[in-house]
Amino acid sequence: MKVVIAGGSGFLGRILTERLTRSNHSVVVLSRNPETVRNAFTKAEVESWDAASLGTWAKRIDGADAVVNLTGESIAGKRWSRMQKDLISDSRVSSTRAIVGAIQGAKERPHVLVNASAVGFYGDVPDGEVTEDHQKGNDFLADVCTRWEFEAQTAEKYGVRVVLPRTGIVLEKNGGALQKLLLPFNLFVGGPLGGGKQWFPWIHLQDEIGAIMFALENKNISGPVNLAAPDPVTMREFCSALGKAMQRPSWAPVPGIALKILLGEMAGPLLLGGQKVVPTKLLGTGYKFLFPKLEEALRNILT
Repeated sequence: MKVVIAGGSGFLGRILTERLTRSNHSVVVLSRNPETVRNAFTKAEVESWDAASLGTWAKRIDGADAVVNLTGESIAGKRWSRMQKDLISDSRVSSTRAIVGAIQGAKERPHVLVNASAVGFYGDVPDGEVTEDHQKGNDFLADVCTRWEFEAQTAEKYGVRVVLPRTGIVLEKNGGALQKLLLPFNLFVGGPLGGGKQWFPWIHLQDEIGAIMFALENKNISGPVNLAAPDPVTMREFCSALGKAMQRPSWAPVPGIALKILLGEMAGPLLLGGQKVVPTKLLGTGYKFLFPKLEEALRNILT
């Protein structure tokens, strides 16, 4: 299979690229810094693009079997100023629009587009299970995900199967949210953020990559797909399990007001809200989670 990956040099993209090439698939990585990225990949090709407009890179889409788009400004990289919020939104929408434009112009169009999204689509849902049919939320991240997904679904007009992985918190020791949570626990001051009752939709990195691979190859999967483990936990339960896995106490909660002062608007949807996300489509189409339970996932990551 020939796969084009936009955002292939990021946290998820690097692992997905390595997994695909190790499985003897042909991979082309689209990057805004091709010279730097080429040194990171020995088996993948790298093509330059600006993540916003059509260019010579579009030829790589023509004849590809699949496209995976993971492009987007980091959600938690900087405080949410008006400019930063525009960058978070526009980086996702413009890159997706450019990819769909390349698909439209291709003589031999790909069979599937896997275009990243997030559980932020649902907003804060304090009670009840959240399946792929749940309504959208009404905050900033929900609006970003809605615009993002709308652009991707345009590819369906050109006969392309579109998959929208709504990803939860990806757990990995050397990246993502878990890496930032480890420090206070290492200093014996770890504990839940906010009230601790908010849901914490998590997924092991290996299952995140495995689910994307599964979606690429399974023609029965399309539309929104929740990428979260089938063992939903609250923030308090997560931090308790993390403390146990690290043999550290989990007794020092961080008040919500302190998080809002420190992080501003992003504290609400990212840390103080959550959703009891369940992976209905994945389970219904036969995906087998490598790490369905939080305790075994943390044990695998931290040992």
